[in-house]
Amino acid sequence: MLETALTSLDDDKAEDLVVIDLTGRSSIADSLIIATGRSSRQVAAMADHLLEKLKPLAPGPVQVEGQQRGDWVLIDAGDVVVHLFRPEVREFYALEKMWDDDAERVTRIGTA
Repeated sequence: MLETALTSLDDDKAEDLVVIDLTGRSSIADSLIIATGRSSRQVAAMADHLLEKLKPLAPGPVQVEGQQRGDWVLIDAGDVVVHLFRPEVREFYALEKMWDDDAERVTRIGTA
């Protein structure tokens, strides 16, 4: 499921992808993905495409929050949780900073 999500985000030109390995650290998911889109429209489209690809793979229902606004979309697909942001919103919340002390779990994939 992680590879499917990353491929979808790469296809949609997501920027600054970060994957955080939560295995053994959290019961909510195995992986957390954080990515940026250049506009609300791009963020919403990335979420739509990602949902289409993850729903058949998810162990249960896929939950989505924030897709209408497209500023910050949260997709919970069970094993993988994805946060999609517009640049300003991502900078404000800085979710990946929570993992600065555990850098070996953080993989930065870079910009598309």
